[in-house]
Amino acid sequence: MSKTVPVEDAVGMVLPHDVTEIRKGEFKGCAFRKGHIIQAEDVEHLKRLGKEHIYVLELSADDIHENEAAEKLAAALAGDGVKSTGKPTEGKLNLVAARNGLLKIDTDALYRFNLLGEVMCATLHSNGTVSEGDQVGATRLIPLVSKRPIVEEAVAIAEAEKGLLKVLPLRKAKAGLVITGSEVFHGRIKDAFEPVLREKLAGIGSQVVAVKFAPDDVDLISAAIKECIAEGADIIVTSGGMSVDPDDVTRVGIAAAGATDMVYGTPVLPGAMFMVARIGQVPVLGLPACGMFHKITVFDLILPRILAGETISREDLAQMGHGGLCKQCKTCIYPHCSFGK
Repeated sequence: MSKTVPVEDAVGMVLPHDVTEIRKGEFKGCAFRKGHIIQAEDVEHLKRLGKEHIYVLELSADDIHENEAAEKLAAALAGDGVKSTGKPTEGKLNLVAARNGLLKIDTDALYRFNLLGEVMCATLHSNGTVSEGDQVGATRLIPLVSKRPIVEEAVAIAEAEKGLLKVLPLRKAKAGLVITGSEVFHGRIKDAFEPVLREKLAGIGSQVVAVKFAPDDVDLISAAIKECIAEGADIIVTSGGMSVDPDDVTRVGIAAAGATDMVYGTPVLPGAMFMVARIGQVPVLGLPACGMFHKITVFDLILPRILAGETISREDLAQMGHGGLCKQCKTCIYPHCSFGK
């Protein structure tokens, strides 16, 4: 409740409005912001501003101030790999990545959190890569003061999931590249896949430990994959041979190498003919020809998730249709665009 009190009696109470200070020729601005909890040392300052009486908010035991609420909400929202920053500013606290990795948002729980109405949390999109220190979300109490049970319910939603925002670390993979296609194998054309894949893998902290070339032959593709694994590769990326052309047998070669959990085809463009599979514990990614011609494809969306330890299912790929169309901008601004969001 708002009331007028002598400034000496206002210690511990909350300002419901900004208090302006003007020093001629020196300063004009806010001396005390809305929501400030008046301290004993503020009394003389307020008197210098001509404030003998001020409006204040008087909080009951059932009330919670925006700053206290923000601290409670941020602590509950921040899961593994996420932390809050400093003290609340005007009732808001930012959430930042505590390490490099893959941002994961529990969108269902976040919806239930925001549905409460007097609390809010805004985040970046899930499944994007972030760097340590990047802001990934922000939270606050929307009114200056609310009832504690609302905040407690919001905290309970977040704590039940051990945080709604998490940053998963990406392992440093040792990649084996299998470049398929008789035209490349026999030297009729120069391979364009290897440099692209090397750059993408290096950009995400991984390295290439083996590169094999194979013609459009099931047995030779299978053998090349097995050789890469024998040489220490813990992820396989094949390029080319993923279409329905009778000479495109890369998928069959991957299966012959012992792949299981094969999922072929995605609702993403570029990348409709992409494939994911697994040979033992080694993920296999089958990249179609679009990887040569387009800067960003479904490969860039899936690779970080694989390195974060996820197993990609048909359901995971199906969900990517919403936001899975690249606009083919003349100047690519990915990831600051809608692709993959």
